[in-house]
Formats: sequence, structure tokens, C-alpha cells
Amino acid sequence: MADPNATYTSKKSTYDPDLIEGKWYRYWEENGFFRSDAASEKPSHVIAMPPPNVTGRLHMGHALQDTIQDALTRIRRMQGCEVLWIPGMDHAGIATQNVVEKSLKESTGKSRHDFGREKFVSKVWDWKEEYGGIILQQKRRLGDSADWSKERFTMDEGFSRAVQEVFVRLYNDGLVYRGEYLINWCPIDQTALSEEEVDNVERDGHLWYIRYPFSSGDGHMIIATTRPETLFGDTAVAVHPDDDRYAHLVGKMLRLPLTDREIPIIADEYVRPDFGAGALKVTPAHDKNDIVIGRKHGLEIINIMNLNGTLNEEGLAYAGLDRFVARKKIVADLKEQGLLERVEDYRSSVPVSSRSKAIIEPLISRQWFVKMKPLADPALEVVRSGEVTFYPKRWENEYFRWMENIRDWTISRQLWWGHRIPVWYHTTADGEIDEERPFVVSIDQPEEGMVQDEDVLDTWFSSWLWPFATLGWPDKTDDLAKFYPGSVLVSGYDILFFWIARMVMAGLYFTGKAPFKDILITGMIKDEQGRWMSKSLGNGIDPLEMIDEYGADAVRFSLTVLCAQGQDIKLDPTKFEMGRNFANKIWNAFNVFGQFMEEGRDYSSEREFDELELVEQWMLTRLNQTIVEIDEDISRYRLNDALSKIYTLFWGDFCDWYLELIKPPYGERMSDDKIALAVDIFESLLQLLHPFMPFITEELWWKVRPRAAKEACIISAWPEVQEGQSSKMAGSTFSLIQEMISGIRNVRSQYNVPPGKTIAATISLGEDERELEKALSTNAAYFEKLCRVGDLTVDSEADRPPASASFVVGRNEVYVPLVDMIDLDVERGRIQKEIDQKIKFRTGLMRKLENEQFLSRAPGKVVAAEREKVEQVKEELSRLKTSLDELDEPA
Repeated sequence: MADPNATYTSKKSTYDPDLIEGKWYRYWEENGFFRSDAASEKPSHVIAMPPPNVTGRLHMGHALQDTIQDALTRIRRMQGCEVLWIPGMDHAGIATQNVVEKSLKESTGKSRHDFGREKFVSKVWDWKEEYGGIILQQKRRLGDSADWSKERFTMDEGFSRAVQEVFVRLYNDGLVYRGEYLINWCPIDQTALSEEEVDNVERDGHLWYIRYPFSSGDGHMIIATTRPETLFGDTAVAVHPDDDRYAHLVGKMLRLPLTDREIPIIADEYVRPDFGAGALKVTPAHDKNDIVIGRKHGLEIINIMNLNGTLNEEGLAYAGLDRFVARKKIVADLKEQGLLERVEDYRSSVPVSSRSKAIIEPLISRQWFVKMKPLADPALEVVRSGEVTFYPKRWENEYFRWMENIRDWTISRQLWWGHRIPVWYHTTADGEIDEERPFVVSIDQPEEGMVQDEDVLDTWFSSWLWPFATLGWPDKTDDLAKFYPGSVLVSGYDILFFWIARMVMAGLYFTGKAPFKDILITGMIKDEQGRWMSKSLGNGIDPLEMIDEYGADAVRFSLTVLCAQGQDIKLDPTKFEMGRNFANKIWNAFNVFGQFMEEGRDYSSEREFDELELVEQWMLTRLNQTIVEIDEDISRYRLNDALSKIYTLFWGDFCDWYLELIKPPYGERMSDDKIALAVDIFESLLQLLHPFMPFITEELWWKVRPRAAKEACIISAWPEVQEGQSSKMAGSTFSLIQEMISGIRNVRSQYNVPPGKTIAATISLGEDERELEKALSTNAAYFEKLCRVGDLTVDSEADRPPASASFVVGRNEVYVPLVDMIDLDVERGRIQKEIDQKIKFRTGLMRKLENEQFLSRAPGKVVAAEREKVEQVKEELSRLKTSLDELDEPA
């Protein structure tokens, strides 16, 4: 077991994550801090981790979403919830089958068909045991605090039983049916695909105008098509009944080009008279609109395609050719026979498999479907009523759009790896399926000799059950009772329809409850140019490489800060530098007071709030204010805003002001009471940061005070507002002092005052500033320490000193005498020279803008930019002249 006291001992100024990340992850896991307890009486908080493919490797999208999920999990754990973050993997039917088949082909030269189904599936299981799950180990590198003891796989024994139970229930309820329908067929993966697995891509192509001769031999009709290779499946030509050009031709016969067949001319209102030549070739077996026309008019349905995308025997002389090879030869032959009227360039929407990228072929096929509308209606209502809430809310509109127009779901897949469909068939004497006898839907084989359906279920048919099947459903388990429904789902918008919407439907139908209350939609990771990351572009960023270079905390910090709700992230590897820089800042901040601490001593602050000095009261006030603000951000899943506020509190307030003012002069020790309060504040900051940067915070947690063996930061109580530990007066007073000090620093910078030079300052107070006057008098040392003001005058009736810079803070004016601070003559000369240069530059700009030729020829943006430069120079000249005036003694 990891020893929490075996802490990092290097004295380097930079933080080295390699030395601590593995140690603390082992400590958390070995002490069971990730585990959930169904018997706990604490309120539950549940997140179902989107199960990555078993073939997957950690990519930046996983890193983003896991960071958000883990931050929420750690926050709720610290807030006293019984937390369950359910990990697991998806069997990923097509992807896994393809990976294993490719591997076997390379190693043995055999295809899956050479092995046979049973042996091939066994090979896939072997591959899963050896290589599957690598991604879950990689997630540990990121710091995922999931309950690994409850890890599930969508094809483990219990999950498989849940999948089969769902199919049987849906069938018995009349929601699963089998039928011959036109489906999306992928010729590469050779399986049916659902609508959601198809992308419609705009592509340049052609519109071929083909002459269809009349059977009578006198003339022809012209038909426009984007797919001339499908003409062998044509069984009619349709025209609009109100199209005067063709009304008299309805009922006549045409000779189908390149064949001996005749087809009729029919009238149908679907036809668009303004498209092409106004006449439509009707190919019922290969077009989703044509099948409707074909069934309406009783047309023959002729399939011309093999499953691999080649033409079958119906393609006559072109049989065996790939569909696109056949297209070129058919077009050439039509041209040779004088049947090609013309060709036009044409841009159209082409259906493409989202996985293989192959162009989809609509095919008539017997498949299994789920009726979706009865499932969709309740799922629409829970979002409309607010029972389920989207963050950001705009994604509700996309959800509504899809659900209101939902189509039945094709759930059968022509694969070997996956959940076999629990349908059984009688066989004939020669072993063929007996189509004359009814099939039986059953989880187990109902009779000896019956054979199971060859197809498997769509991968999403198992993953839509993830929120409750992972908890033991359909059994009534303790985990299901305690942890269902879940709290929030975190996911990208790319699987809103594939997975999120379907989980809502399944949860409501099978458990009567929505599977989660909130849905947080993250943006997607893109490269710095806004392009999708891909192997072909070579623009991917490996999160493991970024962890190796910057550390897991730095990666988590940067991803969270960049993750504005629902917006895509344009990511450059250098963005992780800000996370690394912040980790170094956190590390070094501890050393400011940690160097004075006695080893093994528990520093305890004994001073009352009223006894603290102003900066200490202000720091506690800022801490309490920020806790309120970030709790509000977290409640709305604005984690980037919450972390940005913590960052500002730590770096801007704690480091730049508080620590700078409490640290003793060089060679002196920090007092115990100052150390004690610094420890208290730093400890709270570590707790606020822990969900986002768990490793460095756990390491420093064990440094600030001695603790028991399991008194870890990961299970410490989330900071709450401490009554009596804040003061509006202290907050506002110190804020005024901050503005004054910052203003003096700006003056020093503006007039190039050497850093080590001590200066004077006068503060002329406004009316009713007694508290401020008292604070300034008491804390004049703040000015000496932070802006080297050795002589501070505070007076409600102070006059402006000769040759002084000035600025206003609230109702008060601050004067900085320049006489003894700089060489006035040299500074006057420098400023005047800069003024002369600016005037010369402005003159050149004005000449350009007065040139009519430039104004008429230059783009509007260029002209606007030049005018903007004039305004900028005007502002700069005003500032310079003010500075020059300040160098002169008042009259």
C-alpha cells in the first residue's frame, strides 16, 4: 500500500509530476476511496462513464470528458455524497470484428470465413482478454476516480442477459418487428446501418440525361439521374399528373436502355417537374422514395446489387462489376448507342457510412426493427417538463427535432461479434430454415433442433441500457435501488441521438424513471485551425504524450479552463503550458511559508478574526466569497468558470497579494500565527483545487500538517463559508489599497523608475473616508513592501505636490512626486521625442485616408483598420501629453 508520508522531497523550484502521480493513484485505489457502498445512507451521486470501445485508445475527447466527470465525482465525494462513477467498455461490434479480422489476416492469411463463426468469435474473445481494456488503464493515468470494482462490459454474462430480456420484452409488447424494407447497406462492412450511422455529405458529381426509347419506336423520353448504374432495377418512369408535357404519355411503354425489358410510364404527385427533365426513373429496390412509389403502384421490385457492392445477374453484361466501375462502362455504352443526351455537373448530398466512409447502398432486406415513436413520446415529455435538463439548454432543441421526427430503428446487423438476436427457427430435413413454420422469440433455445438467428444486434442496442444494466437490471439489486436513476450524464453532442436520447427512452420504458436528471453536453476537441483531428491530417494530439510532458494535473487544468459549456475547443499543445505553469505556482506558493514550518508540527490558528491584520481579513473574505461563487458555477456545470475563479483566487489574491505581504524580510522567520493562518487558507485552496488537479493537491495536503493514514484530501470535506470569517469593510478597504498600489506601480513603470529606488506618495482622501485613513496609516508597510513607497502621506486636505503624476481611486486621489524620482529633463526629452514620432505617424495615416484613390480601391476592412490606427494614436498622444504636463510644476 502506498505510504502517504513518503512524500516528495526534492528542493527543485519546479514541480515534477513523474515523482508523485503514480504513488498517489495507487494510494487512493488501494485504500478503496473510489469504491461505492449501496448500504450507505448518504445521498447518492452517480455518473455513468460513456463506455469506450474495447478497441479504443485514449484520445483527447476522452481526456476532456473524463476530466469533467472526474471533477464532478471528486466534488460530490468531498461534499458527502455516496459517489458512483461506473466504468466499463463497449464491445463495439463492427469496429472490433474488423480489427480482429485484420489482425488474423496479417498473422495467418485467413479470413473469418476460413475460421467459421464459432472459432472466429472465440478468437475475438481471446483478443479482448489480451488487448482489450488498455484504454481503462490509460484513464488511470489521467486520474479517473471511477469505481473499478464495478467495471462492466456490454457482453459480460449479466449484461448479455439484460440485452436479451429487453429484446424479448419489446417483441412481446409489439415494439420489435421483422420485415423486408429498404435499409442502409454498407458494402465494405457488409451490414445494415441505422439512420444515425449514416452521414449525408455534399459531393460534386454529375447528372446524366438518358434517352428511354418508346416501345413503339417513335421517339424517346429523357430521364435525368445521378445513378445510371441502377437503371437495371427500373420498373417504371413516373411523371407528375399535372405536367402537360407528359400527361398524354401516361400508360405508354418504354424500352429500358441496354436491356430487352419494357417499363410503363406512370403518374405520381411525388415527381418534381422542375428537376432534370421532369421525368423520374423509378427504382424501387434502390431508392427510399422510389420504394414508396413502387408499392403504391404495384411495381416489381428488382434488386440489382450483391452485398459487396457489385452488380448481380440482373446487371446482365455488367454483372460482377463494382457499382462505380459499372457506372463508367454503362455511361460509355449509352453514349456509343446514342442514348446519352448530355451530362451536367451536379452537387448533391451523398449518404456515407460514418465508420467505413463507404457510400451507402439502399437495399431491400429482411431486418429487425424497433418502433420508436411509442418510446420517444415519454422521452420528449420528461425534457419538456424539466424532469431532465440539458446544459446548455440550446441542445434541447436538437433533441426535440430528432425525437419529433424519429424513424424506426434498424437493430439487426450482419456480423458475428455481438449479441445474437434471441429468435429461433425450425429447420427442414436438409438443415435449411423452414419459412413455413413460425419463428420463436426466446432467450433460451425453445426446442431441440431449432437454430438461432444469424444476425447480431446493433451495438447501441446494448449501450442504451448502460445506466441500469450496469447495476444488475433486470434483477432488483441493492446497487440498482441505491444508484438508479443517476445524477448527470456528460457527453459530446456527437452521440446525442445514437446514445443519449436512446438511454432516456430505454430508462423510462424499462424502469419507469429517466436514467439521469441532468445532461451536460461538452464541445468537441478540434485543432488550432478548427479542424477535426484525424490520422489523415496528422493533427491529433495524444493526451498520454501531453501527460508525459506536462503532467496529468496540467492537462486536466487546461482542458477544464478551455471547456466553455457546449463550445468546441481549438486545441494547441502549447495550451497545456498554462496548466504546468499553474502547477509550479502552487508548488512554489507552499514554499513561501512551508520553509519556516517545523516538521511534524500541527500549526493551529488561535487568533480571532478581529485580531487579524487587514490583508488576512481580506484573504479570508475573498476565500468565502469565492466559495459561494464557485458553488453556484458547479451547480450549473460551469466548471471552467469555477476553476477560473479558483485560479484567480490562488494566483492573483493568495500569491500576488497575501503571501507577498505576510512573508518576512530576507533572513527573518515567519511568525507561528502567520504560518498557522497561511496553512488554514492554503489547505482550503488545495481542497477547492483537488477535483481539478488531484495529484499535486494530495501531495501538498500531506505536507501542510501531520495526518492519520487515511486522512486524505480526496475524502476531505469540501470547503464551506465560515461564519464570522469575512468582512465587507475589510474587503472593500483592501481593494482600494490594491488599486492605489497598482496605480503607483504603473507610474513607476511609465516613468522608468529603477526597481530598487524608494519613492514618496501622497494620498488625498475624499469625504467620509475615516476607515480608509485608519487602514492606510496602520498598513503603510504594504506600500513600502509592494511598490517601495518609503514616505507615504495620508491627508484629507493634501495638495498636489509639484511635478507629480496623479490618478484617482474611488473618491481619493493619489499623487506621486517625480522630482526626486527621475531626471525630469531627460524624461521630458524622451516623452517629447515619442510625441514627435506619434505625430509623424499620424500625419502619414491622415494623408493615406485623404487619398481618394486609396479609399476607392482598398477593401473596406483595410480602410477601417487605418482609421482605427488614427484613433489609437490619438489616445496615445493624449496620454503622452498628460505625462509631459505632469512633469511641469503647477503655476
